[in-house]
Amino acid sequence: MATNKQAQIRYQTLDRCFSNHGRRYYIKDLIEECNQALFDQTGIVDGVKERQIRQDISDMESIWNIPICKPRDGRKTYYHYDDSRYSINNQPLNETELNQLKETIYMLNRFKGMPQFGWMEEILARFETTFKLRGGAANIVGFEQNPYLKGLNLFSDIFNAILNQQTLRIIYQKFGKESKEYLFHPYFLKQHNNRWFLFGFCDHLKEKRSVTSLALDRIEQITYANTPYIANNEIEFNEYFEDVIGVTVHEKDAERIILEVDNTLYPYVETKPLHGSQKKKARNEHTTTIELSLIINYELENLLLGYIDKIRIVTPDHLREKMLTRVKEAILRNS
Repeated sequence: MATNKQAQIRYQTLDRCFSNHGRRYYIKDLIEECNQALFDQTGIVDGVKERQIRQDISDMESIWNIPICKPRDGRKTYYHYDDSRYSINNQPLNETELNQLKETIYMLNRFKGMPQFGWMEEILARFETTFKLRGGAANIVGFEQNPYLKGLNLFSDIFNAILNQQTLRIIYQKFGKESKEYLFHPYFLKQHNNRWFLFGFCDHLKEKRSVTSLALDRIEQITYANTPYIANNEIEFNEYFEDVIGVTVHEKDAERIILEVDNTLYPYVETKPLHGSQKKKARNEHTTTIELSLIINYELENLLLGYIDKIRIVTPDHLREKMLTRVKEAILRNS
């Protein structure tokens, strides 16, 4: 089975088509979708022929062992997965893929210990544990994750769209709202609290805000759009999130937040700071005072609620009042 970049683009495109039970994909449609994806992501104009797509379908059936239904519609045949939840991205790696992954991890291990690659330690441990690449069969590390989270099957396509500066047409459903279609220019992916969020520029919101965030688990469908991509030339996302906890960034300045932390809790707050701006200001027999510099958002409020019996918000007043209101509402709701 081919494993080059073009083949992977075709497999991912076919996978997305087979999962879409809202449309019938005939062989001609599959060829068009694959050629469009190849053009969008590589600039290749010539594309592929029917023989190649039929071979790709056969490869997907034999290698990933995913049942592909082929109902007849008159003289034509259309293709789809028996279960729309099927995806090649959800299947275990085959032997060839495992060997390639082992070689990649072996190469990356050479960078361990270098300061700029500190983040790699957890990634490599996660790979080795998940795929049992160290010889032993037993898992020895447990990582926090949500295997039932919706939208993870879209991660690869979105990642490639960002990499290749490809505009997306996204069908998105907010909680309690009807689904809507957005023309979206993707820039950045960020994980928070076991959820993934996509950040970018949304055409119909361009006069309201410069950056829009979409939760992957609320995205129902993505397709590549022919609309010219609007590149991100203004926002450095590491700086964009520097003054917040989580993913909600309000267009306002960071505020000075003073907290008195019970000394029974402080060792946990010291070893796992609430935020990188955390500074110790004072300590007495019962409490330790810390200072943070943050844009106040919903994620910060939720974090403080988790410690509410062990902290006192000294300043700002409006944050203290907001937290008191939420605590009172919680008491009333549960009384």
